[in-house]
Amino acid sequence: RYLLEQDFPGMRIGPEPTTDSFIAVMYGETEGNVPGNALVVDPKKPFRKLGRFGNAFLNRFMCSQLPNEVLKSISIIDSPGILSGEKQRISRGYDFCQVLQWFAERVDRIILLFDAHKLDISDEFSEAIKSFRGQDDKIRVVLNKADQVDTQQLMRVYGALMWSLGKVIDTPEVLRVYIGSFWAHPLRNTDNRRLFEAEAQDLFRDIQSLPQKAAVRKLNDLIKRARLAKVHAYIISYLKKEMPSVFGKENKKKELINKLPEIYIQLQREYHISAGDFPEVKKMQELLENCDFTKFHSLKPKLIETVDNMLANKIASLMNLISQEESNMPTEMVQGGAFDGTMAGPFGHGYGEGAKEGADEEEWVVAKDKPAYDEIFYTLSPINGKISGISAKKEMVTSKLPNSVLGKIWKLADCDGDGMLDDEEFALAKHLIKIKLDGYELPGTLPSHLVPPSHRKPFQTAE
Repeated sequence: RYLLEQDFPGMRIGPEPTTDSFIAVMYGETEGNVPGNALVVDPKKPFRKLGRFGNAFLNRFMCSQLPNEVLKSISIIDSPGILSGEKQRISRGYDFCQVLQWFAERVDRIILLFDAHKLDISDEFSEAIKSFRGQDDKIRVVLNKADQVDTQQLMRVYGALMWSLGKVIDTPEVLRVYIGSFWAHPLRNTDNRRLFEAEAQDLFRDIQSLPQKAAVRKLNDLIKRARLAKVHAYIISYLKKEMPSVFGKENKKKELINKLPEIYIQLQREYHISAGDFPEVKKMQELLENCDFTKFHSLKPKLIETVDNMLANKIASLMNLISQEESNMPTEMVQGGAFDGTMAGPFGHGYGEGAKEGADEEEWVVAKDKPAYDEIFYTLSPINGKISGISAKKEMVTSKLPNSVLGKIWKLADCDGDGMLDDEEFALAKHLIKIKLDGYELPGTLPSHLVPPSHRKPFQTAE
């Protein structure tokens, strides 16, 4: 709702658990809903394989179409709210985690939403997150409603969230968490307004870049599936080879299923395959229980060779083609909704702050603090209206900023490059120190509105 900046059919937002359906929010010329059973038989939609989850799921699956600019670039899958307590013991009637896994394998980004005052990760949420295993690079976390707590509480909430996630998501990297208040209501606590703005822009940039990387991600998934298919072929052909031709087939089948971890190790050594490419042992054992091993196919070395050739040679040329195509095409970015207008006008992130302060004003922004800076300047014994680098250094190091930063400030402040500072240049240096101490970044080059009045080049008038 926040990203689209408009309601979509089937949407309900409330403090209680509201949505019990998966809603695919997609672009359409006319606004409307398509129910799940009709959706999985539509050849134009990518949901045909979801039919295997049965009517219990399809009755809770729908596509919401509307003519929204954002949806021209991306489609959004809104999943049901996670249940906790007694409610999670009541079955949904379909394998919730299997459905999540199906979507996770096909999407570009997975966003986990947490409320600042409801951080508990229920058993169902924990199982849901575990179903994203292998897709960790796609996961982002949003800590929403962060304006409802003060700064001290927010710090504790953030720490508690990271601790909880660390127990559920088994990765060495720290997940990227975006903190903010993602709705269009007034902020209850404005102390962290700058933080919320910066976090929202980071999240927007992350989502906006998705269309550009879609082709590379599909290629990445193709490589991943090719590697898994190859390993699958090795496992299946080994099981087929070990089966007796006449008697004791059922006993041999049970023995092979029990020995599956040892078979994995044997295949890893024989074909030099990474352990990470093998399917999960327990899940594979469950699937094999219902299979007839005698109907499995034998290994076809020629097909394996073809896959190896594709991975070694064809993929590299495909990558080159994608790079060429991307360089020739205009950069595709998500537009519309919340993505428009946030960077425009005086409410863009950082506008009128730090080095950008005073950009719209006629008067030199440093002038208001210059009398205080002048008092310090004249205590440094200026000669001919200027102080040397040594005198300036004594004063500037009192800021306790690193020498590398002070060196950059000196370079920006010494407008005429004579190795000395006059009163205006010194005032500018103090202003730049203040900007840095306030937590803002220094500009790469000195903006025109910060150039001291006496160092500005006069306009050349036409004769």
